[in-house]
Amino acid sequence: MASMSKIKFNNGLEIPILGLGTWKATPGEVEQTVKDAIDIGYRHFDGACIYLNEKEVGRAINSKIKEGVVSRQDLFITSKLWNTFHNPDVVEKACRASLKNLGLNYLDLYLIHFPFAYAEGDDLGPRDENGEIKFSDIDYTETWKGMENLVKLGLVKSIGVSNFNHKQLERLLSTASIIPVTNQVECHPYLSQVKLNEWMKQQNIVLTAYSPLGSPDRPTASLDEFNLLADERLLPFAIKYNKTPAQILIRYSLDRGFVVIPKTVRKCRLRENFEVFDFQISAEDIDMLNSFDCNGRLLKMIGFGHTHKYYPFDDEF
Repeated sequence: MASMSKIKFNNGLEIPILGLGTWKATPGEVEQTVKDAIDIGYRHFDGACIYLNEKEVGRAINSKIKEGVVSRQDLFITSKLWNTFHNPDVVEKACRASLKNLGLNYLDLYLIHFPFAYAEGDDLGPRDENGEIKFSDIDYTETWKGMENLVKLGLVKSIGVSNFNHKQLERLLSTASIIPVTNQVECHPYLSQVKLNEWMKQQNIVLTAYSPLGSPDRPTASLDEFNLLADERLLPFAIKYNKTPAQILIRYSLDRGFVVIPKTVRKCRLRENFEVFDFQISAEDIDMLNSFDCNGRLLKMIGFGHTHKYYPFDDEF
C-alpha cells in the first residue's frame, strides 16, 4: 500500500494529505464506498451533517475497526457544523448528533461549513412563504466560541472553517482563542486560490481543496460551461506524467502543499485517485496549470446564501 504523507496543523496535530469526500454519496452506496476506500488505503474521510449520510459512513468505519483492518487512531474523520446550528448554545448539540450518527467518541476535525447562518430549527433548509432561505444574523465569531468549547470538552481534536474568504478569516483571527487549523475551499486550476493560499500560509492555516476534479456531478453541471476533466489542455500533462487527468488534478493540489479530498463512489476511481504518490508535478507545470484560472467557481450557493451579509464569494479572495 502506498505511504500516506501528512501535513502538520498549527496545533501540532497531523492530517493525511489525501482524503475521500462524501458529499453527494447517497445512503445505500456510501457505506460500501467507505469500506472499499479503507481497504485500498484511505485513512481520511470528510463528511458533514448536511450530507445526510453520516450513519452509513459510521457503519462502514466501525465495521472495518471491528474487522481489525484499522483502529480508530489510524483514521482521520472530519464533519461540519451546518448553518442552522450557528447559535453557540447549540454547537455542542450539533456536534454530539454527528458523533452519534458516526458512532464515534471524538472527531479529528470539525469545521464551520459556511460563514452565514440559517434560522435555527429542525429544518436544515428553512424557507419563508416566498421560498427564500430564512437567514439568521448570528455572527460567525460567536459561533466560533462554541467551536472552541468542543475542543475543551474533548469532543473534537481540531477545529477549522470552510468557505471563508480572507477578510472573514482575518476578522475571526482577531477574536479567536484557538486559531483555525484549516480553511476548506473549492480549489482546482479554474479556481487556483493563489492569493488566498499565500495569505493563509502567512497565518499558518492549511488549505484543504474540495472539488479538485471540478465536481463533474455538481447540481449545475449541465447549466454552465465548465468541464475541467474534459479540458484538452490537461492531456499534455497526462501524457508527460503517464497519468490520468484526474490524477494530474489531484497531484496538482498535493504538490502545492494542500490537503485534497476528491469524491467518488466507484471502486475503480477510488484506486485511481489514490495512485498519486509515485510522481510529482514540476513547479513549471504547476504554474502552467495555475494559468487555467478564470475565477471559475463552480459551487456558488446561489439561492442558498448569496444574499446573506456574510456570503463569502463576492470578495476578491
